[in-house]
Amino acid sequence: MTRVRGWALALWLLTVLLVAVSLSISIGRDVPSDLVTYSALPLSVATVGALIVSRHPRHRVGWIFVVFAIYLAVAEIAEGYGFLATDLGLAGGDYGTWVINWSWAGEVAVWAVVAAIFPDGSVPGRRWRWIPWTAAVSALLTASGVALGSETNQNYQSGSNPFLVEGPLPNLLLNGGSALLLISVLGGTGALVVRLHRSHGVEREQLKWFAGAASLVALSAPIVFVFWQRTPAVALLISFAFLGLPIAAGIAILRYRLYDIDLVIKRTLVYAALTAALVGTYLASVLVFRLILDPVTGESDLAVAASTLAVAALFRPLRARIQAAVDRKFYRRRYDATQTLEDFAGRLRHELDLETLGADLRTAVGDTMQPAHVTLWLRS
Repeated sequence: MTRVRGWALALWLLTVLLVAVSLSISIGRDVPSDLVTYSALPLSVATVGALIVSRHPRHRVGWIFVVFAIYLAVAEIAEGYGFLATDLGLAGGDYGTWVINWSWAGEVAVWAVVAAIFPDGSVPGRRWRWIPWTAAVSALLTASGVALGSETNQNYQSGSNPFLVEGPLPNLLLNGGSALLLISVLGGTGALVVRLHRSHGVEREQLKWFAGAASLVALSAPIVFVFWQRTPAVALLISFAFLGLPIAAGIAILRYRLYDIDLVIKRTLVYAALTAALVGTYLASVLVFRLILDPVTGESDLAVAASTLAVAALFRPLRARIQAAVDRKFYRRRYDATQTLEDFAGRLRHELDLETLGADLRTAVGDTMQPAHVTLWLRS
């Protein structure tokens, strides 16, 4: 076991070294938000994987993370060398660009597998064994289609893929692999949902952590898709969302503060819905204000300013409404208990009769705590 932990530590140190090399050749040549994203992700994955292996040396998720971190770091070094070669006129820049172009397929496949085998390292049943194999095949086909195709020629230093294959084969590989990759992701998600439905106790809380982080990725994806090229903040948003996956997995498997996840999920739902609502309101109000004000003010920023003020004014009341809606939908029992206590507190301010107060108190305790028996003793 000591040797196994030593290998995990060695691979973690290798990841740190690779990330340092990637940063050294990419700083000043890559977008700052991308530097933050693609340095933090392999470091977090490697750290969580090493911590899991140190506690559970045979845990598959820990080893997948340790190896996956090296994959991510090597891909970033390839991209960094592509930038460096283009900047300094060095040879081989196209090969670095070629690697980063197809590496994303492997990343998607790994997350699909992790979702399918979380938290104990195995799929929830025999019928789910196809997911890891399908994910591996889909990643290979998709990566091959991109690696041999011409769709990303504009990214190459020379303007041409060094391994381009003419004919329909690359498109066939890409389309078939992408379809299988989507099936793998849906299968991993389905396995996670099925396991969550069947689970109880500690395993259920572990799954809540990972499912909460995955939900954050899913909720932020539409925003990232619409605004990806417009602001670096969007790139950081999806980066932090993906960082939540290994961190949540590590917390769940290592069982640190496991039962706080309900609060995390609740706040994630509230603020993700609030963000989506405010973004939608902002875009709609900018359009409306421009239609109204442009004929009067011409090309000015008055519509943007008015929309910003409107969104700021909506923040608190909209958050309160979304909070209440989330409580009613997903935390009904707690919501009903809170409402009962608030009603009792309101009656307490105006009621003077002890018998009536005692009856109200017993009712409130019975509705919120649901004990088998309630007895109220008043000191005379």
